[in-house]
Amino acid sequence: MTNLFNRIKNTIAADLHEALDQKEQKNPIAMLNQYLRECEQETEKVRKLLERQFRLKEQFTRECHQARELEEKRKRQAEIALKAGEAELYEFASQEHRQYEERAARLDEALQNADRQLAELERKYEEMNHKLKDMNIRRMELMGRENVTRANYRMNQVLDNTTYSNQAYSRFQEIETYLDRLEHQVHSSYYRSTIDARIAKLEKDVKKEETHSIS
Repeated sequence: MTNLFNRIKNTIAADLHEALDQKEQKNPIAMLNQYLRECEQETEKVRKLLERQFRLKEQFTRECHQARELEEKRKRQAEIALKAGEAELYEFASQEHRQYEERAARLDEALQNADRQLAELERKYEEMNHKLKDMNIRRMELMGRENVTRANYRMNQVLDNTTYSNQAYSRFQEIETYLDRLEHQVHSSYYRSTIDARIAKLEKDVKKEETHSIS
């Protein structure tokens, strides 16, 4: 059963990777944008961890200062109890002093580690920001190149592709034929109206001549 699940999982993963590869080939800029968004999300996660580490360092600092203050306080109390001959109180204050001293030393070491870790995180975070900025600039450069390439491809299709050229030539021919037909109709109408006018004038002249002849 486990082998079957593994085979199904591997098959699904392979299909997914193949689909992503095909998508990347069709639209590499879109895949690059997706990758950069993921990088930005990871950078944001690191920023939050960095803030958490900074707060942790501040907490270590407070705890260390508090332990040092209590260490000094118990040390003075132990000295006072010793001078006063209060053996039991002296023993208690001395024991507290040792405990705070050990705690302060442990916190001081933890604070130093936290400080080094914070510095390392800050360095890596800045490096991530620089990388992310460089990748965004690179993306803009690639987008510019893609725009130019697509524009040239479209223009070359119009200028060089016979399909586009034939379509354009055919469209020009259709327009020219339409204009020729329209001009012919205009000329025919004008010619017909001219003939009608000339015949009407001739008919009128003939009638005048006939009238004069009868007179």
